[in-house]
Amino acid sequence: MGTIARRRAVITGMGLVTPIGSTPEAFWDALCAGKSGIRRISHFDPSALPCQIGGEIPDFVAKNLIEKNYRKSLNAMARPVQLGVVAAQFAMQNIGLTKGQLPPERFGVEFASVMGATELNDLARMSKHCTSGSRQPVDMAAYGRDSVPEMPPMWMLKYLPNMPACHFTIMFDAQGPSNTLISNDAAGVEAVGEALRILRRGAADFMLVGGSEAKINPLSLSRFNSFYPLTRNNKNPMAAVRPFDRDASGTCLGEGGAAFGLEDLEHAKKRGAKIIGEVVGYASGMDRGHKGPGLTRVIKNALADAGVTPAEIDHVNAHGLGVKEFDAFEARGIAGVFGRDAPVFAPLSRFGNIGGASGVVELLCSVLALQHGELPGTLNCEHPFPDCPIAVHTGAPRTVSRPYAIKVSHTDLGQCAAVVVKKCES
Repeated sequence: MGTIARRRAVITGMGLVTPIGSTPEAFWDALCAGKSGIRRISHFDPSALPCQIGGEIPDFVAKNLIEKNYRKSLNAMARPVQLGVVAAQFAMQNIGLTKGQLPPERFGVEFASVMGATELNDLARMSKHCTSGSRQPVDMAAYGRDSVPEMPPMWMLKYLPNMPACHFTIMFDAQGPSNTLISNDAAGVEAVGEALRILRRGAADFMLVGGSEAKINPLSLSRFNSFYPLTRNNKNPMAAVRPFDRDASGTCLGEGGAAFGLEDLEHAKKRGAKIIGEVVGYASGMDRGHKGPGLTRVIKNALADAGVTPAEIDHVNAHGLGVKEFDAFEARGIAGVFGRDAPVFAPLSRFGNIGGASGVVELLCSVLALQHGELPGTLNCEHPFPDCPIAVHTGAPRTVSRPYAIKVSHTDLGQCAAVVVKKCES
């Protein structure tokens, strides 16, 4: 019996809503220019917080961007959901597909998102019935009796992590496989990997892959400032997040959304789609204790799945949080495969940690780099930490010389994921 050829998964368009640009062209220009979208927070007064900066999108207004006949649903969307739906809509426009052009049962969705923090106005009325002062304990009996009836009926539905995918599937009548990944910073890359596997086994012909997150709000920032390693360098926001740098002082949070079309190669050719890249390999796993070997294993497994060697990789796209402990772990994991042979590119210092959206936004940086033939430099890595075992690419863009790149993601709990992408064959 002959071997059945494995289906190939190609990228046919993208949509972005980020602190440095909300079209592929603007986003790419900002990357090449070394632009940073990290700034003092303007959504609210952050002066009481230790970290007062973030990757904020100050001009995002969903009602001006979302399709007119779907604006009535905005009341059921928190900001992370809005960012995801708009990014997905932008992606479909860039891909050149409209509702009804694909068989619904062959059209699937893989999205990365995490439970959103409530907007304070949603619960403000409830608090008035169960508190008598800012320093007084909550009266739980009054909460159950008087506050709960004041809860907005749609409150929970605004914040569930599967809502971006749900809204998008309704907008575009996508009735194929639909999944939401919630493993924080690794979720975006995991969504890409799940979509790749769905296409390979023939369960769909077209997958919309994306992620969205919005942590620039009072509740999220108050919570993260209490336990997460956020920078205190508020005076110089653009230089605050310093991946793999000896002077790293912590990371900052961000917001954004990104999505792209991942499609069976033959299906894309048949409809005359413009192909801008290919996803060729994926792996995930754990590295308990952040020692490094677990991440190394995941990278090796992704390369094996792609059928390529480390020598064929043009660059490694790292998460690069700007937190010394996590960056040292990531550097060890990368060095276990590449040593200092492959340039490492860490774009997060331009837009902050976007959580569930990070993997997709960061991956699209490499897709664009392969497409345009040059790799922008990493911002703010001026003095790599002592004995840094990897070669971080900084400064002016360098020429892309090899056809593959690998994107690496990880979480603070040790989840790791890696995906290999290939330059489009002309």
